[in-house]
Amino acid sequence: MSMDLSLIGREIGPNEIRWTPDDCVLYALGVGAGTRELAFTTENTEGIALRVLPTFVTTVGRGGGAGQVDALSFGSYGAHQVVHASQTVELHRALSPEGRAASTMRIAGIWDKRVGAQVELETTARDPGTGEIMYRNITSIFVLGEGGFGGPRGPVLGGPRRPAREPDHTVSEVTRPDQALLYRLSGDRSRIHSDPAVARLAGLDRPILHGLCTFGFAGRALLNAVCDGDPARFRAMSGRFAKPGYPGDTLTTEIWVEGESALFEVHSQRGEALVERGTFTFSKSQG
Repeated sequence: MSMDLSLIGREIGPNEIRWTPDDCVLYALGVGAGTRELAFTTENTEGIALRVLPTFVTTVGRGGGAGQVDALSFGSYGAHQVVHASQTVELHRALSPEGRAASTMRIAGIWDKRVGAQVELETTARDPGTGEIMYRNITSIFVLGEGGFGGPRGPVLGGPRRPAREPDHTVSEVTRPDQALLYRLSGDRSRIHSDPAVARLAGLDRPILHGLCTFGFAGRALLNAVCDGDPARFRAMSGRFAKPGYPGDTLTTEIWVEGESALFEVHSQRGEALVERGTFTFSKSQG
């Protein structure tokens, strides 16, 4: 067993992170927003104030996914053994297009899943002036082949399974053939998303979409379908990554609404579930 269990509970930070309107716009373009969502993709259109997509918090200061993993090694394993298992974002207030935060990452747990180890990372960003929580990211990574060390199994990833009834909303979008090349400019430069040779070494036909890119497409679908595009109504979103998608895929987000919460899944045109057991909470009105 190569996982370093002494790291459980360790904190990194607080570190100051900053973002600009250019960062917000680049992220929005990377997750498929375009001319129909000018409030997120331009800062100079008359009568439209720039807004920030809630899932931007997964990349600001490299707040989720690979950026957190880069900050610390959890044992002596190869990079090819690591996959992004799930992501949760909690938004305590809508972000301004330009700002800063004090961000602290905590290793919340290292769980024994027998066939591998699951590492849970919790990142909390606070207003540097007031100490108020602005947002939180919870990232789970899975380290293949590093289980069996006798530790607790930990939580089951994801929410309930999809309901038996038809979804209340279905949103389909075609990703660009170069979607991963655009999305990677928001921070995740892993070569499996850009280099065909690296993708082939991983047993893939070609470079794959970032899981958080697919997550961002789903976040836009949820925001527009149940929040009328208003980030102030977005509360929390979580999903389990089941399979990778590819640039050029059609991403279909199915949404089942119950009160101020919803379940969702994302499928490709191949019928594969890319994000499953997704949950979403929101407010019916602003405030």
